[in-house]
Amino acid sequence: MVTASAIPLNPSLAGRLSGLDQSQRLRLALGVVLFLAIGIIGIVMGRQAEWRVLYSNLADKDGGAIVAQLSQMNIPYKHSDGGGSILVPADKVYDTRLRLASQGLPKGAVTGFEAMESNRFGMTQFQERLTFQRGLEGELTRSIQALSSVQSARVHLALPNQNGFFREQQKPSASVLLSLNVGRTLDRSQLAGIVHLVSSSVPEMNPTSVSVLDDTGKLLSTPPEGALGGAGGDAQQMQYVQQLEQLYTQRILDILEPVVGRGNVKAQVTAELDFSQTESTSESHKPNQELNSSVIRSQQISESGAGIGASTPAGVPGAASNQPPGQASAPINGTAQALAAGGGGAGAGAITGGKRDSIINYEVDKTIRVVRGGTGSVKRLSAAVVINHQTTTDSKGKTTTSPMTEAQVASMTALVRETIGFSQDRGDSVNLMNAPFVIDTPVVVEIPLWRQPELIDLARSLAWPVGTLLLAALVLLGFVRPAMKTLAKPVEMLPAAANQIDAIEGDEPERPLLAAPSASNGAVGPTSAELALEDARKLTRDNPEAVANIVKSWMNNEVPA
Repeated sequence: MVTASAIPLNPSLAGRLSGLDQSQRLRLALGVVLFLAIGIIGIVMGRQAEWRVLYSNLADKDGGAIVAQLSQMNIPYKHSDGGGSILVPADKVYDTRLRLASQGLPKGAVTGFEAMESNRFGMTQFQERLTFQRGLEGELTRSIQALSSVQSARVHLALPNQNGFFREQQKPSASVLLSLNVGRTLDRSQLAGIVHLVSSSVPEMNPTSVSVLDDTGKLLSTPPEGALGGAGGDAQQMQYVQQLEQLYTQRILDILEPVVGRGNVKAQVTAELDFSQTESTSESHKPNQELNSSVIRSQQISESGAGIGASTPAGVPGAASNQPPGQASAPINGTAQALAAGGGGAGAGAITGGKRDSIINYEVDKTIRVVRGGTGSVKRLSAAVVINHQTTTDSKGKTTTSPMTEAQVASMTALVRETIGFSQDRGDSVNLMNAPFVIDTPVVVEIPLWRQPELIDLARSLAWPVGTLLLAALVLLGFVRPAMKTLAKPVEMLPAAANQIDAIEGDEPERPLLAAPSASNGAVGPTSAELALEDARKLTRDNPEAVANIVKSWMNNEVPA
């Protein structure tokens, strides 16, 4: 018989696993497998990046260029929607778009005259003409997109069918839609270049038949004459008026903002300009000058008479007294008496019954002046200025507003007048008012916490890790923990009676004999069998699980551990 010394109950892990029933073993194995699988899936999904669309609906040419560039930049990518969309990791979408945009990608698929190379057999004349028109539109689009200010362009051509009747033929026309780069504009010369590029590419197209619009629907090209109703609405004139008004407004802001502060002054200037063209011609003559200082333009002298009579011979007859009279001479500006008395030498004869006319034409001073008035002269300026109340802060940090004094308003009005070149004769007006500005408080729309973009992105990024952890915890608590709790039984020291029961289980049981009933008048102590039975009962009360395992091993005919 086994001694009554205490034996520790400390089975090994294999013994504990063998003590589990089949359902517990299956549950433990399934929990371990699921826990390991969830851990592996969580690690893989944590390392895998989230993919987002970089570009969609791409043409094959642009898609190939973008893929080649992504390969050079060492950025991972993949395709979707049959290759029409390119996906990249979510944290690299915006950076990749900016880097590709700096290189002009995507450019957009524009088909030119290469469309004519794919003409199939049996194509009708209408299809050929339509293909040619599309090719011409594509070539013009490429040429316009080559400009640095143009981001994209579309060209629409209206090419009417020509017939044999010259009078009934219609002229072609075109429309150009431009999308400019941010912060870029087109000046008049660039617009004229685009118009002439399109009109020169199509036979018999008039430049006035080309319309150029921007992506906001604003007409950039100059409309034909009379399109604005003849109300002085020339686009160039209106643009000049706007530029002049902006110039005067900026001058007012530049002179007042250093005094009252930025944002405390508002100004508007209205300019009335005269675009009419005037031309005046004046002719002036100087008064008559003196005879000696005037210039002779022409002179005419005419003489007429009955004859010239010979003088009576006198003196000694001979050759000297028979000489002909000398040539008459008279000053240009001489008088009639001088002319009559002049001439005649010794043998001069006198004019008898004759007439002498002298006509002299003098140059007349004349001045012709032609004056042409310039277009765009300022007829009148009107300026309206509003200044905010003054803001002062005391020593305690309290802010108060107060209106300006009359002297300050007068001085600032004088500054505005000098800035715009005020002219009372021209009828200019300046109105300066001091009033408090109304500060509009922006209406902040409260977005629920669960709808905020930052929280949504955070939830998407943490969905896989948190879900994995929750699933792992569920498997751990539902499958693994009960089995591990069964295995992790505390080690207890069983009394000698328990060891005796184990010894009895291994050997042939010695069934003790019941003691004879004691005499009523004599007290007899308990026997050893009674003491052993009492210890077994106490063991059953104190440690029922151990007794149950012993009974279970008896029923299964197993050797106790």
